[in-house]
Amino acid sequence: MNDNILNDNQLKSLILNRLKEIIDEKASIIRTEIQLAHETRDNETKSNVGDKFETTREMMQIEIEKNLIQLNKFEILKNELLKIDVHKTHNKVEYGSMVFTSENKYYISIGLGKIEVNNELVFCISLNSPIGKILLNKKAGEKIIFQGKEINILKII
Repeated sequence: MNDNILNDNQLKSLILNRLKEIIDEKASIIRTEIQLAHETRDNETKSNVGDKFETTREMMQIEIEKNLIQLNKFEILKNELLKIDVHKTHNKVEYGSMVFTSENKYYISIGLGKIEVNNELVFCISLNSPIGKILLNKKAGEKIIFQGKEINILKII
């Protein structure tokens, strides 16, 4: 039994680390886009057509602001992941739990969808997702109905 708990905790750790990597990768791409937009905006020279110069600068500024909002969202998601204790044992579905069902494996965390970790497909969902709302506070052995299917909750860690 302790080996299963260790393996379960290792799986949860691997998933959590992969989620952090995904967030970091996406944030890095956004930072690069912000840098390029800054360079484009700052390197735009005033041409004979003044309106084109102002339009390009304004478009780049809008792009920078849009990307800064996106970057902020990734920082919020990363902070949410920091709240998860992979060593905590869950006896019901809640934030940070891993749910094994007759259909899929769900990691209740942030809604990034399906990822593969250690050759296992796991759906990373938030409690605000449709299935997350249904799973909330359920226990192993219970059944839920989702999209017309009866799903058995086999184990929660």
